[in-house]
Amino acid sequence: MTNRIFYTKPSITQLETDYATDAAATGWGAHCYDYINRFERDFKTYLGSGFAIATSSCTGAMHMGLAALGVGEGDEVILADTNWVATVSPIVHLGAKPVFVDVLPDSWCIDPSEVERHITPKTKAIIATHLYGNLCDMDALLEIGQRTGIPVIEDAAEAVGSVWNGRRAGSMGTFGTFSFHGTKTLTTGEGGMFVTNDAALSERVLTLSNHGRARGQTKQFWPDEIGFKYKMSNIQAAIGCAQLERIEELVARKREILAAYMVRLSALPGISMNPEYSGTINGAWMPTAVFHPSTGTTREIMQQAFEAANIDARVFFYPLSSLSMFEDRPENVNAWSIPGRAINLPSYHDMSEADIDRVAATLLDVAGGRIYHNRTALRQSV
Repeated sequence: MTNRIFYTKPSITQLETDYATDAAATGWGAHCYDYINRFERDFKTYLGSGFAIATSSCTGAMHMGLAALGVGEGDEVILADTNWVATVSPIVHLGAKPVFVDVLPDSWCIDPSEVERHITPKTKAIIATHLYGNLCDMDALLEIGQRTGIPVIEDAAEAVGSVWNGRRAGSMGTFGTFSFHGTKTLTTGEGGMFVTNDAALSERVLTLSNHGRARGQTKQFWPDEIGFKYKMSNIQAAIGCAQLERIEELVARKREILAAYMVRLSALPGISMNPEYSGTINGAWMPTAVFHPSTGTTREIMQQAFEAANIDARVFFYPLSSLSMFEDRPENVNAWSIPGRAINLPSYHDMSEADIDRVAATLLDVAGGRIYHNRTALRQSV
């Protein structure tokens, strides 16, 4: 039996182990925030952002950011139908209504024209999710935000290392959020980051993140309001500091793996992968193959083939509007069509060339055979 190829796992070196050990040994009492402060400082420097607040998750960062903007009952928040549930759950928790719009067929990210079409007097925010390292059209979205006065928020959970015309993903909107889950390019196991250039918004989120205790409050254990508990631990931040020192190496390896798949799959028609347009850099968090409908290749066929080859198969996100907890079923053609003919490909940092070959060969054997069969059948029917 060949070794199992996992879809992802973190890259952990002696540096991460040393920092985590130091945090466990010394990061208590007066030093309990040392690595957290360092991680926040170094991350905002890397991102080119004014403020950064480490959180327990990207979901928590989004929840506090939306709350700080005043999102609540009766409000609407526009977001891509193609998304993980973590992006929509804070909207629901705050009592607002999520408005699911379609995505572009090439980037799989939110369609700016659909955003514009769904704006109403109730629209409180627009969330731009950079999917699998792919970038939203930030020029178009920011223009809409500036013209309408509606905040544009970047869900950059999957976009560490991605760059839009010289600006890093997450640094352009009213605020941005990041995930450092164990599957991500930069990981702290669990964890996230809230970033913004707005000093007042940063201070508001900082208060919310600490049970509503304002930084300037002089009374001990006196909350000024009901807040949240979405703080990162010092040990998690220590791992994050080590990962951030290696960020260029980590992103470069992800990009190498995506490029290797593209070379191997380029001979087969009907497959598209993560795009990288002029002026952008794709951080390549999750290489993804999307098959043209004419190939006849489906998600289920690829799942079966990968399982037979002892390879993890991770499916493309289902449209949020397909979930049972939501009643609206908008006609978002791309968001509903793409998942049924797409598959995420393994991309952990220490994959060997042989591993990449095996994944690509499995995909080519199945998809290539179906394309040949479909073409043959078409010729015979003429």
